Parts: sequence; structure tokens; C-alpha cells
Amino acid sequence: MALYETFASEIEKSIRDGVLRVGDKLPSVRDACSSRGVSPSTVFQAYYLLEARGLIRARPRSGYYVSARAEPLPPEPGASCPDGESTELAISERIFDILGSVRNRDVVPLGSAFPSPLLFPLPRLAQAMAAHLKRQDPLDTVEDLSPGNPALRRQIALRYLIAGINIPASDIVVTNGALEALNLCLQAVTRPGDTVIVEAPTFYGALQALERQGLKALEVPTHPRTGMDLHALENAIARHRPAACWLMTQFQNPLGSLMPDERKRQLVELLARHDIPLIEDDVYGELYFGATRPVPAKAYDTQGLVLHCSSFSKCLAPGYRIGWTSAGRYTQRVQRLKLSSTLSASGPAQGAIAEFLEQGGYDRHLRRLRDTLQAQQARMATEVAHAFPAGTRMTRPQGGFFLWLELPQGIDALALHRQALARGISVAPGPIFSASGQFASALRLNCGHPWNEAQAKAVRTLGELALAALARPGPEARCLTLGP
Repeated sequence: MALYETFASEIEKSIRDGVLRVGDKLPSVRDACSSRGVSPSTVFQAYYLLEARGLIRARPRSGYYVSARAEPLPPEPGASCPDGESTELAISERIFDILGSVRNRDVVPLGSAFPSPLLFPLPRLAQAMAAHLKRQDPLDTVEDLSPGNPALRRQIALRYLIAGINIPASDIVVTNGALEALNLCLQAVTRPGDTVIVEAPTFYGALQALERQGLKALEVPTHPRTGMDLHALENAIARHRPAACWLMTQFQNPLGSLMPDERKRQLVELLARHDIPLIEDDVYGELYFGATRPVPAKAYDTQGLVLHCSSFSKCLAPGYRIGWTSAGRYTQRVQRLKLSSTLSASGPAQGAIAEFLEQGGYDRHLRRLRDTLQAQQARMATEVAHAFPAGTRMTRPQGGFFLWLELPQGIDALALHRQALARGISVAPGPIFSASGQFASALRLNCGHPWNEAQAKAVRTLGELALAALARPGPEARCLTLGP
């Protein structure tokens, strides 16, 4: 944990143990700095985090005071248990029907797959685009064709270098968002009828891509903290001889799981022994809550079998649709597929992002964004604990902006989605994250929008609907209350 997180955890424990009681005043920032030997920034970050969790409250010109007793959040879910059989897909229509609602700005977007655009430096990006266009050479329109803008590819290569991965700019192909990169990589390593291993649950966009390309999905057990079960993966490889794997090793959508570094290395080595390419979807890798960025599986790739894909859509420039892939031994094949399909990503958008990255300030923006997302997640988790039925399980992601809830048996997530939508709230129900329709009582909630009363009310409404959906409401359906 970062220093401020350690400090915040100690204060939270004091509140839970009754050492600090409701109404007690916390040490001033100056006193905390003196006694702990830390900077004012560390103390403020700790207090902001505790405030986001609803445990303390600032009083103008007075200081910070304890406002609630800290109680445990709902327990975490366990690993998933898919049936181990490959599945032919027919899921896109359901996904389109369910997710169409998130485009309505009057709906509270708990089902959205994107963070709020208000969290991003859009005015600075606009200035960067204007500066790029003023001095753009007409011949740049040719240079920006696949594999992409040279300046942007250099900047992406520098981001890899910061993460400790040495990838030449010539190995990077710029795409129309990460989803195009992932689709091109999938097309490069499979043929119709092949089987592709995915997590359970998995990103519904992966299921749609497999369905569109005539591929089968093989779901493998996945844990909400540590990711895919490697023993189950090895057994699946032996039984089904898959053509590829499509995984999120970092802050997986929808679980938020983060595969430990050693397991990433073991994953890459296992797939290499069987000569199976790994399509690594890493769009949330920059949104970590700890002190250092975890490295993707690509860092352990020595044979060019990891096709690493990411984008700027979730961390800098939503709507610009600029992604990329470093596809290892498949780079040339991906580049040719790009040329024969969409030819090029937007030249002005590529130039604008390259300009922004060259100006500096990207890491400063990311630090603010990560702090904001962590605080918003904490607030939503606290509200879920207040509002949802006993028996609810909830993930504890260490990054990203999703919470995954597993509700008590008997609650139909699809029905809950329809009821919520009628009240102006979108959610992402569990079955859209499964090739075989599992997770009937699960929900994914988006924490990526500024926390306000509308968000809190929406979570409370979802909790009320979940309580009402239980077959026999009684003592077992009481709320998980955090108050005294």
C-alpha cells in the first residue's frame, strides 16, 4: 500500500476498535505530519480517502471529525465454476438490447463501461489538437496510415519503457480504440471454428468478437482477486487444444481482478509450452490504486506470443478512439489486416494525443484520476453495504472502476436490470458476461462517475429492488447496515 493508504487503514482500524468514536476530532494536518514524519500531502490524501469512505467529515475552519463507525464490507465472491465445455455463441442481441440504455444521459450510468468524460483534460487535448493541426504537414496523412503516427508510436514505446518493457516503436500498430486492436489480433491468430479460452466472467466485447468471427468460447474458472486458475487453464488446453487465449490480467472487466506478477510469468510460460498466443486486453493497466504500476503479462514474453492491446479511451481521451497493439511475431499480419480493413485511425486524434504526451503532464493527470476513482469506489462500496441484502458478495478491486456484486440466490439480475431501467438507472447484469449465461444473480456497477446524491440514491434504489426480489423476505433479508 501507499503511505497514505497505510495511514488511512490505521485510522480506520482505530475507528472500528472504538479507540476513535463518532464526534472525535482527528489530529490536525500539522500534528499528523509532525508525529508521523510524513508530508502534508500524505495526510491530506489519507483524510480524503477516509472522507470518501464516509468515516470522517471535514468541518470548515475546525478540522476532521469521525462521522461513522467502520464495519466490514460484504464478503468477496469466490472463484467461478464454469462447466469446462466450449460454447458456440449467440449473445450479441441480448448485449445490444441491454447496453443501449447507457447512451441516454438522463439515466444514472451504473451500467456504463466508461468513466465520466468530466474526469479527463479535454480542454488541454483540444489545445493539443489545434497545435498539431496548425503545423501539420500534408504528407502526414500518408505517414499516419497503418501502423500509425510515428510520434505517437514513439510515445507509446516510451510508456512501455517506463513499465520496464523494451518494445521498439516499429512493433506498435495504432488502431481505432483497443477493441479494434483486439479484433485484429483475434483475426490474426484464429480461423472460424477454433476455440478461444476466456475468463469466467469475461468482457462481453470479447464474446461478441468471438461470435462475429465464428469462434467458440471456452470459459475457465477465474478468481476476483488473482484472475484465471492456471491449473484449470492447463487442463482446458489438454482437453480442447485452443487456438488462443483472450485475457485481462490487470483489473479485469467485470471482476477487477489483478493477476500477481509471478502468475503472469507462469501464464506466459504455460502458453509458450503449447505455442498458444495470448491476446492481452490491458485497457485498465494505468488505473492502479497502489504506489507502482503492475506490469502486464507482455513483460514476460520472450517468444513474441503475447499480443498486448491497450488504448487511451479509459485513462485520457474518451471519444478519440485511439488504441494500439504490440503484437509480437504477429505484428506484420495485424498491420496488413488493419490496412485491408479500416486503413488508419484518425490522423488528427493521433496527432493530438502525441502532442499532449510530448508536452508532459500525463502522469500528473493519471495520479489525480486514480485518486478520484479510488475515492469513488470506496463511496459506492460503502453505499452497497448499507443498501443491499445480507448475503450479497462484493469484489475489492485494486484498480479500474468496476464493482462486481453477487446477490443472494433467487434474485434475477436481468429482471433487476429492467426494473432499474424503468427508474432511470442502468446496470450491467451478470449473464452478458458469460458465453453460457451464467451469473444470473450478479451485477457489474460502474464507479467511474463523480459521486453525488443521484449516484447514492440509485444504489439505494437497486438495494431496495434486490430486497423486494427475494422470494421470502424475512430476517435473512435484512440490510447490511454500517451505522451504529
